[in-house]
Amino acid sequence: MIELKDVVYCRLGTRDLEGAVWFAQNILGLEVSENRKGAVHFKSDSRDHTLCYFEGDPEDQVTAFELGSSADLHAAAATLETLQQKVYYGTREECEARHVREFIRFSDPTGNSIEFVVRPAISGQRYHGTRDAGITGFSHVGLCSSDLERDEKFWTTVCNARVSDRIGDAPLMRLGSIHHTIALFPYHKAGIQHINHQVESTDDIQRSTNFIRDRQINITFGPGRHPTSSAQFLYFSGPDGMTFEYSTGVCEIHDEPLWRDRQFAFEPVGFCHWGAKPNIAAFED
Repeated sequence: MIELKDVVYCRLGTRDLEGAVWFAQNILGLEVSENRKGAVHFKSDSRDHTLCYFEGDPEDQVTAFELGSSADLHAAAATLETLQQKVYYGTREECEARHVREFIRFSDPTGNSIEFVVRPAISGQRYHGTRDAGITGFSHVGLCSSDLERDEKFWTTVCNARVSDRIGDAPLMRLGSIHHTIALFPYHKAGIQHINHQVESTDDIQRSTNFIRDRQINITFGPGRHPTSSAQFLYFSGPDGMTFEYSTGVCEIHDEPLWRDRQFAFEPVGFCHWGAKPNIAAFED
């Protein structure tokens, strides 16, 4: 089994790098950690970076997960190759651009581009956002799935994800104690469905609701509270149609042997305790 430690970063292609950088700094509230030709890296916690916008096709989207060692990485590559997955080994220059020791890239069964990395860099400096969004760090990613049952099997049997809860057939899966690190949602094509950053408090959720609404950014869901993870949330649109989420108060699962995944309805009540209704394609039945 491939032992994933955590989600590390997302890489997003864009044809308007300047506009994406403006949004990441001024709306999302991230800090530029590196600006190199054709790509800008952003930090949201102590890691070197957790998001990268680069000049390219907006459908070129990558999610990266950390493995423990080089031996683990090569074992993972061998496992993927036995499953007929085409595995690409990152060059030295590509590793340097990502600030990792090694990485491999492949596509999950839906076609989402995934990187497994070893030794992602920690900056040694605290994150200082360009606005007071209250961000405490990059927390989880939603991935599109053309076959939820098949893709859940990949993440839970080939990899070490465990299902915490389901909304309809959509699994919310954890790697550690946090309720979920990976969520799968039904969609007709591959892609990152949403990117989540945790914020410190409910006040940050409401403050950002007003901030984003005042700047006429499209709020697609919330504010609300998820009945699954207990997190209070706000979803909104970013560059190239990407959905970003702020959330706070996500539950942790410490009684691992005793936890049983729960079933929630794939309808608004399964997504929000407070009655908010999503305007997000992958959340609509």
